[in-house]
Amino acid sequence: MLLLALDTATPAVTVALHDGTDVIASSSQVDARRHGELLLPAVDRLLAGAGRSLDVVTGIVVGVGPGPYTGLRVGLMTADTFGLALGVPVHGLCTLDGLAYASDLEGPFVVATDARRKEVYWARYDNSRTRVSGPAVDRPADIAAEVAGLPSVGAGALLYPDTFPEAHEPEHVSAAALASLAAERLVRGEELPAPRPLYLRRPDAQVPKNYKVVTPK
Repeated sequence: MLLLALDTATPAVTVALHDGTDVIASSSQVDARRHGELLLPAVDRLLAGAGRSLDVVTGIVVGVGPGPYTGLRVGLMTADTFGLALGVPVHGLCTLDGLAYASDLEGPFVVATDARRKEVYWARYDNSRTRVSGPAVDRPADIAAEVAGLPSVGAGALLYPDTFPEAHEPEHVSAAALASLAAERLVRGEELPAPRPLYLRRPDAQVPKNYKVVTPK
């Protein structure tokens, strides 16, 4: 097994290689506006540093969000392209699950990432491997009663300390955590989700209302 994992659902552009036992290489850069510019060079550097070529990869793992439309589609389209070119399976994993896995928290807790518009993408977990609700997108004040008293993880939790007073690292997801979680599940014979995006809301760019066609009939 050699998994190539990547995620662009948060401001982090993150990639990793996993051989079925351990993460053998990983890289992360935080830049919310340059996912498209940074991802492929990061993959090239990762493979070169690990002394591997793309054609020995046996599977792709990609974070499916939730996340902003523009950033999220960069990772998903890249993963799909690699999968088609190599003839290998492409597995999806919820980005919040990767954050939960990396937290190592074992009691009930919440993962929250920044959804912009003064909202968070969030989900609740019983432990670092078990999601029990979500993902969803809400204003922090609207879910304060649901998350009261629970530790939290992620950039969304750090942004809103009134709702998430006990916030922990990591701030952003790492592809290393996604790869490790995927490898763990694949070794157990579990089927991973399809690489379908979790947008949870409509994109910011939309056709204006009352749009008039100006081309001649």
